[in-house]
Amino acid sequence: MRASLIQIAVNEDESVDSRRQRVAALVREQAGADLVVLPELWTTGAFAYEEFGREAEPLEGPTYETMAEAASDAGVWLHAGSIPERDSDGPLYNTSLVFSPSGELAAAYRKIHRFGFDKGEAVLMGAGRDLVTVRLPGTTLGVATCYDLRFPELFRGLVDAGAETLVIPAGWPERRRAHWTLLAQARAVENQAFVLACGTAGTHAGVPQAGHSIVVDPWGEVLAEAGPDEEVLTVDFDPAKVAATREQFPALKDRVLGLEPPRR
Repeated sequence: MRASLIQIAVNEDESVDSRRQRVAALVREQAGADLVVLPELWTTGAFAYEEFGREAEPLEGPTYETMAEAASDAGVWLHAGSIPERDSDGPLYNTSLVFSPSGELAAAYRKIHRFGFDKGEAVLMGAGRDLVTVRLPGTTLGVATCYDLRFPELFRGLVDAGAETLVIPAGWPERRRAHWTLLAQARAVENQAFVLACGTAGTHAGVPQAGHSIVVDPWGEVLAEAGPDEEVLTVDFDPAKVAATREQFPALKDRVLGLEPPRR
């Protein structure tokens, strides 16, 4: 399987619509890949909190339409990162969109863990509730977003739901880049799964972004890593390695906690 992670730079001088069209062109250039992944909140910038309300859109809004068309034109599975979604009832959500190669919506995931410690995203957006997996030819994706990476129980739930490849779009800050790399490898090792973690470049509302999108195999080996600037990180990987790893080193079979209610 070939995956292309597009590490988008968010420039405040570029309009959202212009960036939307530019990113769609980048997606089309990945024709021949099996899966293309975009970062979190690339339309606004993950730290541009004041833009969330102004740029929020319905699920089937302009980003949905533009990305659906780009996925279809390229003939790829597209994890289109996330958008600030305005629900019909009013709340905002940090919502990821996954499209099939025909441009149909395969899944939408509302971010469960909101970052901000009682400010920013944590108070501006609602929390999702549902774990989301997507079946692709050859592998099952488990979908998570940015701050979710710090909560291993979410990924255990995805593995229990059949996930073999964990896809994590993010707007991760440069000052915590060491955590980004460490946690991506940890999630791969403990779940014996591939991790595809796609971040942003540039600066969001004065917060420099980490970049360094990364692909990690089920043993924790880094297969590819981007630099700090905008780039397309493309890697070929064998999804069958997940089953082989879990058979060769069956640690998941020794799980005890979380599988049944504790005894009283």
